[in-house]
Amino acid sequence: MNQGPFSLWVYLSQTPLLWLTVTLLVYAVTDTISQATGRNPLANPVLHAMWLIGVFLSVTGTSYNTYFSGAQFVHFLLGPATVALAVPLYENRKLVVAAILPMAFALIVGCITAIVSVVMLAQLAGLPHNVVLSLAPKSVTAGVAMGITESLHGDPSLTAVCVIITGIMGAIVVTPLMNALKIRDYRARGFAVGLASHGIGTARAFQVDAIAGVFAGIAMSLNALVTALVVPVLVALLVR
Repeated sequence: MNQGPFSLWVYLSQTPLLWLTVTLLVYAVTDTISQATGRNPLANPVLHAMWLIGVFLSVTGTSYNTYFSGAQFVHFLLGPATVALAVPLYENRKLVVAAILPMAFALIVGCITAIVSVVMLAQLAGLPHNVVLSLAPKSVTAGVAMGITESLHGDPSLTAVCVIITGIMGAIVVTPLMNALKIRDYRARGFAVGLASHGIGTARAFQVDAIAGVFAGIAMSLNALVTALVVPVLVALLVR
């Protein structure tokens, strides 16, 4: 009888459905808390869902591979969710076209700044060569960033962690920072956070304003493309 609950846990812990359920429930709880706080940046549901699930996996001794066997279904939906950004983009196409030149300029400046700043700071801090290479594409979405790091012979796993941290930090600071700078244009606010903080920042932008979300989605997509082209050149010039 004493082995009953333990045996049941061993069985459930190996089923993908358990970890899918845990992921969805934890996010639902953290998102509810975020709503209750009026979408306070510090109550970011992604941030708190991450550490809660991490603690749960650590306490239960569950490996990441076992967890991901269920969470991969959520991971799969990242692709369709990204494609779905085309819907609000199409609905606001006139507004987007009207701002095409400022966006192009901001994209180039933002992309180069994100790469150069992190590479230079990492080298000034004396970080290993492999770490510097892995940090370079930190401002683009994880799938693209990891591919870029592989081409640079860096560590894709480290890049994935840096991408997530960058996204969460951007989502937390964007609203108070923009308010402090008195930037009221939601096109600029959204584009800035999408460029710097990819998908997590874009999700935050949609929580704040639909127009901000549209421009964040554009910045996220274009920055992934431009960064893939620019990173090899800048790394060759900057990394000693």
